[in-house]
Amino acid sequence: MKPTDGMSGSAAAEEPVPATRERIIRAASRLMQRQGYDGTGIKQISQESQATLGSVYHFFPGGKQELALAAISRGDQEFVELLRSALVSDPDPARAVIVLTRNLAESLRASDWADGCPITTTALGTVGRLPDIQAAAADAFARWRGVVFDRLLESGVGESDARDLAHTVISTLEGAELAAQVSRSSRPLEVAGQHLSRLIVSYR
Repeated sequence: MKPTDGMSGSAAAEEPVPATRERIIRAASRLMQRQGYDGTGIKQISQESQATLGSVYHFFPGGKQELALAAISRGDQEFVELLRSALVSDPDPARAVIVLTRNLAESLRASDWADGCPITTTALGTVGRLPDIQAAAADAFARWRGVVFDRLLESGVGESDARDLAHTVISTLEGAELAAQVSRSSRPLEVAGQHLSRLIVSYR
């Protein structure tokens, strides 16, 4: 798709390249996280990022689908960092998972319960329609499970159990985060953290 705002390629290129591209990705990620794929438009991303439509299409000629993939990649990286930071905050992963759920609850509260999982809201509306986005989301979830799996393995949990536990941890966090958003309460995440902690202890 070509630029539609009448800006020439040279005019769009006058903006600082890294800063503009990063602003566009950040805006797309935030909007799709809150509104989903179908609820977010290119013009809104352009306005939110304070970039011209010409700039948006210059960096993302594939349009909204390419932007969604970039947004998922960004959300994936951010959550991996959050996971790793929380899971190394305590030598015992059973205690670290409580730190993780507290961090998620604090982040949700700070956003007035608007910023949940950076992947799910974007990907859900594309199920059955846009396989590239679904695949990117699946890869992100697999990466998150991998981070948890590695930490459990390091703590002495057996490989098979660690793999199953990693699935349980990520799936529980996803559900608890959504429940916390809907109820506007940290309680679902607090309860999830407590029970995941007990579950991890039971495997040692």
